[in-house]
Amino acid sequence: MKKGTVFNIQKFCINDGPGIRTTVFLKGCMLNCAWCHNPESKSSRPQIMLYTSKCIGCGECVKTCKQGAHSFLKSGEHIIDRASCIACGECVYNCVGAIELCGEEKSVGEVIAEVLKDSSFYKNSGGGMTLSGGEPFMQHEFSLELLKEAKENRLHTCIETCGYVSKDILERFVPYVDIFLWDIKESDEDRHMEYTGVSNRQILDNLHYLDECGASVILRCPIIPGYNYRDEHLCFIGELAESLGCVMRVEVEPYHPMGASKSEALGVEYPLGDLGFVEKEETDRIIALIASKTKKTVKKA
Repeated sequence: MKKGTVFNIQKFCINDGPGIRTTVFLKGCMLNCAWCHNPESKSSRPQIMLYTSKCIGCGECVKTCKQGAHSFLKSGEHIIDRASCIACGECVYNCVGAIELCGEEKSVGEVIAEVLKDSSFYKNSGGGMTLSGGEPFMQHEFSLELLKEAKENRLHTCIETCGYVSKDILERFVPYVDIFLWDIKESDEDRHMEYTGVSNRQILDNLHYLDECGASVILRCPIIPGYNYRDEHLCFIGELAESLGCVMRVEVEPYHPMGASKSEALGVEYPLGDLGFVEKEETDRIIALIASKTKKTVKKA
């Protein structure tokens, strides 16, 4: 069976498609969104995450690490030499919880076996398996085999994606995906390039292709103050939803700063600084403006 790099298998998810679901998070993404709330998913390789606030300074990691990547400053601060670290994960085993290994190679069989443990919850709630990330299309062969195995076991399937993938790969997925959770990050092509590193042209073309195929789509729309929080963009989302028969509804994802602590744990700078949560009043306004342009349901994710 094919193998892929997974960084989380999260159970009892209720926001990643209908019913109770198990969401499989895959490592690697071809986009580099400034506001990414899963920065640990960007790299396709396993990584070590260090939460210094949880470190008790026992020094077991220093003893364990054969690469000499862990050390303590005179101040007591725990640091990792990222250039030396090979993310073998040995330091994790004797740690009280300050160090985590993000990313582990798993076979299709191993993942599906874990997913099937909650089959009774899927049957009673109309749930199933969702692939997320990162970007599942970064590991498209592994993702496709996961979906095929899920269908062999009669599971409902969703895939959460940025949609930046070649059409010939996308069309292979259509028969095995019940609902595409399709990200709309920015309507303006130049801004999309600036904020994510890629054009949105292929993403929108692929969305229209899914419409032609009669697929089912939920638009997932992150709204980030100072970036894509513009009336023009919000109106575009509503008009896009209204124009496409494949769109079931629109789900708004107001910005939250969860990516900040994860970035710190990875030893990388978080580009959005101290940007905070979007207030409920603003979220209500966002939903209302999008809903003014479409008859489709618009709700907070």
